[in-house]
Amino acid sequence: MTQLANILIVEDDPTIRTILQMLLRNGGFTHVQTASRGDEGLEAIRRDRPRLVLLDLMLPGLDGLTVCRRVREDPSLADVRIVMLTAKSENEDVVRGLELGADDYVTKPFSREVLLARIHAVLRRYDPMAAGKDLDGLLVDERGGSARLNGELLTLTKGEFRLLALLASRPGRVYTRAQIIDSVQDEEKSVTERTVDVQLVGLRKKLGGWAAHIETIRGVGYRVKP
Repeated sequence: MTQLANILIVEDDPTIRTILQMLLRNGGFTHVQTASRGDEGLEAIRRDRPRLVLLDLMLPGLDGLTVCRRVREDPSLADVRIVMLTAKSENEDVVRGLELGADDYVTKPFSREVLLARIHAVLRRYDPMAAGKDLDGLLVDERGGSARLNGELLTLTKGEFRLLALLASRPGRVYTRAQIIDSVQDEEKSVTERTVDVQLVGLRKKLGGWAAHIETIRGVGYRVKP
């Protein structure tokens, strides 16, 4: 299914744009469009509704963060997936982009293999025909409020379960610390960054070897590896 996905590249650098276009086509994606400006990219998204957008941050017309925000404000574009392209030093922009609804990000200069893997991972996460919710032996029952690892019930606090459920809900997606705090917020007591750190330490201990799936993205947040 992913090979048939329509992908839009929004990138103002013509050399990078050409490299991305060739990379995707060589990777089996036959429907690849490009835009060199943010406003043109947003227009193309609204018109063509691509399955996934590779979105640069520094763009003429509209910057990538504004494009991301406007896409996420439009309910009719809810199925459009967004992977940001950014420089390593732009942690603040990465955090803002993820909080605005980007699904993942790739740093420049990027590895071609990593980029393709990230794209496939994002598309699989939102593929209705994708495999079930078993994550290498971990099963999270959000409705029942329980989690099992290799069939064994995990004894988790309310905060630990909420944290695990959030991270496991979309493997590969990076959640910022602010998003995690909002998700695990408890009506009875305030949740801080320190609270999240404590919950994460406790969660990792209880997960044992499976905790290696939880990755810390320095300066940004956490994710479960896809």
